[in-house]
Amino acid sequence: MSAEGAVDLCVIGAGAGGLSVASGAARLGARTVLIECGRMGGDCLNVGCVPSKALLAAAKRAALIRGAGAFGIEAAAPAVDFAAVMRHVRAVIAAIAPQDSQERFEAMGVRVLRRQARFLGPGTVAAGDDVITARRIVIATGARPAIPPIPGLDRVNYLTNETIFDNETLPAHLVVIGGGPLGLELAQAHRLLGARVTVLEADRALAKDDPELAAELLARLRANGIAIAERTRVLRVAPAGAGIAVTVAEAAGEREIVASHLLVAAGRRAALDGLDLDRAGIAIDAHGLVLDRRLRTTNRRIYAVGDAAGGPQFTHVAADHASIVIRNALFRLPAKVDDRALPWVTYTAPELAQVGLTEAQARARHGADIAVLRAPFAENDRAQAEHATQGLVKVVARRNGSVLGASILGESAGELIQLWGLAIAAGIRLSRVARMIAPYPTLGEASKRAAAGFYAPRLFAPRTRRLVRLLARFG
Repeated sequence: MSAEGAVDLCVIGAGAGGLSVASGAARLGARTVLIECGRMGGDCLNVGCVPSKALLAAAKRAALIRGAGAFGIEAAAPAVDFAAVMRHVRAVIAAIAPQDSQERFEAMGVRVLRRQARFLGPGTVAAGDDVITARRIVIATGARPAIPPIPGLDRVNYLTNETIFDNETLPAHLVVIGGGPLGLELAQAHRLLGARVTVLEADRALAKDDPELAAELLARLRANGIAIAERTRVLRVAPAGAGIAVTVAEAAGEREIVASHLLVAAGRRAALDGLDLDRAGIAIDAHGLVLDRRLRTTNRRIYAVGDAAGGPQFTHVAADHASIVIRNALFRLPAKVDDRALPWVTYTAPELAQVGLTEAQARARHGADIAVLRAPFAENDRAQAEHATQGLVKVVARRNGSVLGASILGESAGELIQLWGLAIAAGIRLSRVARMIAPYPTLGEASKRAAAGFYAPRLFAPRTRRLVRLLARFG
């Protein structure tokens, strides 16, 4: 092996988290090496956020055409060229790829090694024939699909998020194992593009979201024609002619579903195989890497970010992790993970967004010291104009007006949730949101209306009415 001079930072993995760390470190003048054995951009660019949202964008256009009659516009049923849709998906990836490219990062001063990495010791990493010695090391290897131990799965050609975007044939019947955000997003996208779709979930679909709003979204998806079976266990799969037979167990007994395509979307696990973590003194447990709140492993010189850290698997979490690691590794500041204002979004139509505590979590933590505020989209003028009235802004706050959490179902929920994330992070109380001047007509008025609902009972109470009449006597 050839020896590499010591560097300040070695980043293993060029996904969202690793690229953010490498970019920040290089721009701050740190000598940085980035190691990646796969595609630059990692899952988010190539098989995750970017292609799934591009596919959903095409699907939503098809739905808009079908619904144009509500606006007085006659439109024929859309003719979907699924291969062309997938070309659109790849074109979006290609348009974003230069931002994550090896050339761009080398221009920043980052040395990029396109090889498999493994630890040789507490501060040493091998990448092919190169040996990197670094003051600090960051594990940013992302995650891989978690494949459940279903009998017969190894005998069929199933899809995951890593392979589904290579498929150019519209499924006649797509069966999705997993009722989380990814499974439901891809289910709706394929359904709106013309496929028959069945979703199988072992527990409750969207189990991490507010049950009230999750139930409304599931009802909407079922209205789209998606069959969603919750608390359903997949017993086995087997080839069935040109398709795949999926046998499930439900409360009513066993039944068989024949799919043309099978998508496994049953979660993801940190990609740590082949790193030889033990050589670096890095401990793992049943959940993955053992980390502290500063994202340090049991080797305090080595950090983990993004999906490799084993927490919420979102690109924006990886970016936040990168900021924490840079402050710790380069500035020696004790920055820690703070997920009180962590938002997430399911990008279906309508979207479902969450930040902070759900109503159930708030009641469990604060008991009766909470208020639940609701502003239906049906009462919002912009939503009426857009025929986007299915939705709700739901805010949970303490009796003193401090915001604990918000759940939003509706058009642009991912945009609207950001105000409530700021309110939680910055300690902005409901009174400030209620006094906010929102342009009319916008969906954002629904957030203002929800906040104002906290004060309405007191403002329009009999006592206030008596005060108004009293003051009127003085002219």
